[in-house]
Amino acid sequence: MNQTSNAIALPCLLLAAGRGERMRPLTDNLPKPLLTIKNKSLLAWHLEALSRAGIRQIVINHAWLGQKIEDALGDGSQFDLKIQYSPEVSALETAGGIRKALPLLNPADYFFVINGDVFCPNFPIGQLLEQLKACRQQTNPPLAHLVMVPNPVQHPEGDFYLQNSGVSDSPTEGAEKLTFSGIGLYHRDLFKGLELDIPAKLAPLLREAMAENRVSGEKYSGPWHDVGTPQRLQELNAANE
Repeated sequence: MNQTSNAIALPCLLLAAGRGERMRPLTDNLPKPLLTIKNKSLLAWHLEALSRAGIRQIVINHAWLGQKIEDALGDGSQFDLKIQYSPEVSALETAGGIRKALPLLNPADYFFVINGDVFCPNFPIGQLLEQLKACRQQTNPPLAHLVMVPNPVQHPEGDFYLQNSGVSDSPTEGAEKLTFSGIGLYHRDLFKGLELDIPAKLAPLLREAMAENRVSGEKYSGPWHDVGTPQRLQELNAANE
């Protein structure tokens, strides 16, 4: 069914350039985001959810075995989406990959980013789109809005502190330390200082923005999994979730 009339002008980048070392040997001949849960690739789970939410413009970055991703997903028409690809000769880290993909995303201000290797089948994208409106209405708009999740067993120390709707790198009274889900909204200005095709990590950019109180966030307690090991993939395929 063509839902173009319901299209939302928010581009989305799916990050799919990682090598997936911890997933070997499964990733020796297949990009990690094409691994399947319930006979559907991790990328396909995301693409179907984005299509249901009305987001149409998708960019996927890739490096390791990237042509297999393009062969599997094509132009996105099977999902009622328009997919473009941002190939990297060698992986540019998260921020470097985002910087390279920006011309394809061409955001007016914000864009949506999802890690290709997370499994979050019921994530309410529509609620995040409501948050986008709130970001745009602020006098000093956040440079990032991060979806945070309870710390999983493999990452008990968490990443950042969430208090009310502010995200910080430093503990404050009443703040909860949570794990960044790999799902977030970013303003293009967060990446304006980065050079093209130079590897760059995302965390330092986020910490700089946090120091200026320009990172907001929310806690999501629904099903979320970092599909980081063959064991975790096997468990998810065995679950009834």
